[in-house]
Amino acid sequence: MMSKRKPVHVAMFSTGAASAYVAYNMVQTYGKENSILFFTDTLWEDEDNYRFMQEVSDYIGVDITWRVDGRTPEEVFHDVRFLGNSRMAKCSEELKVRQTLIFLESLRDDYKLEPILYFGIGPHEKHRADNLHAFYEHNPIEPIETRFPMIDTFTEDVNVKKIIQNEWGIQLPRMYELGFTHANCGGRCVRGGFGHYTQLYNIWPDRYREQEEMEERFRQVFNKDVSILKRDGKPFTLRQYREQMEREEIHKFLKQSDYDDTVPCVCTTF
Repeated sequence: MMSKRKPVHVAMFSTGAASAYVAYNMVQTYGKENSILFFTDTLWEDEDNYRFMQEVSDYIGVDITWRVDGRTPEEVFHDVRFLGNSRMAKCSEELKVRQTLIFLESLRDDYKLEPILYFGIGPHEKHRADNLHAFYEHNPIEPIETRFPMIDTFTEDVNVKKIIQNEWGIQLPRMYELGFTHANCGGRCVRGGFGHYTQLYNIWPDRYREQEEMEERFRQVFNKDVSILKRDGKPFTLRQYREQMEREEIHKFLKQSDYDDTVPCVCTTF
């Protein structure tokens, strides 16, 4: 069945630098007519990511194929009655993975195309590439091929950020300059650890408060003692952490690397 379908190359565009460069390389190799620039929207993305995404699309010359579930991560948490955290993030499963699988099957069923997926994951995160490969290889309907050019194709170290800024003339998403390790959900990623939320509070205290209020709403609606963060194996709310940071000097928290227990999200493909 697969041999009867025409291959189509799909760049899994996270709106980050590496996935943008991989998308460009893919289009240069296989042509615009055989390429798709694919983005799934959580509706929590930072506004500057949309700017970067559109400028990259214009530069590459391929329109963005945009998919959105319609729910925010908070709405997903309420629907599944489970608050996302570093161990389980139903928001990513529903808003990104599920939308991706629906799209890929529509390529096969409706357009008789065989998708090949391209991810912007580097050698330092090879374990994530292995996990993604295994996930799509065991797709229950039919295996889907995955490719990781940053690991397998480019034989020399490529400074993608420098290329995008200096050669393409495109400003990187502002969250890079602000010091975030990734820009998923505009800094409100529930898989972020203490270091991530320290940075969020330091840069955007109002956005931190929004996440704190989201957590508190869930706790009240479902009457559950749960939280995004954990300390000593127990719930430790964003309100508790903010109050601790306000009592002490925040620069102490920013310097403590052991607080940074961020778990890469399945949708993090920078």
